[in-house]
Amino acid sequence: MTIQSACERALLLIQERAPLRKVLAHLASSAEELCERQIVASILVLDAEGLLRNGASPNLPPDYLTAIDRLKPHAEVGTCAAAAATGEIVVTPDFLHDKRWAELKHLPLALGFRGAWSMPIKDAEGRVLGTFGSYFREARQPNDHEREVVRHLAPLAANAIASCEAA
Repeated sequence: MTIQSACERALLLIQERAPLRKVLAHLASSAEELCERQIVASILVLDAEGLLRNGASPNLPPDYLTAIDRLKPHAEVGTCAAAAATGEIVVTPDFLHDKRWAELKHLPLALGFRGAWSMPIKDAEGRVLGTFGSYFREARQPNDHEREVVRHLAPLAANAIASCEAA
């Protein structure tokens, strides 16, 4: 799989009006594959109340997803909630040393994750629609390839979410 083939498949799914969850699951799984399984991807979508909901996180357990369901975007909470609140990329190299994870770090640590980063998913006007998060099993920053993969896939997630909103 290449970034281009992943993007082409996502566009085809969007054009076919596939369910949002199917498109987002393809994007999350593609990110994991393109990053050689060095990340676990999670796409969260803002709901009508402005809360983060699971859009697609194929390799995160249901109890974890339940625990983070309905997080309110906040610049000082986690990685995805902070990215949704600020509209900026947020990087947490190590959950143990980031104050944004003070209340939540036990959740990813229990799954063997040490760090994460999140890119906001934005529409053409810059409105945040959700987040494209990546978890790491070691304390580290995202590498250039991981950033490039998500930089290409996140706009397709925005396209899919906006298409779903318009329907």
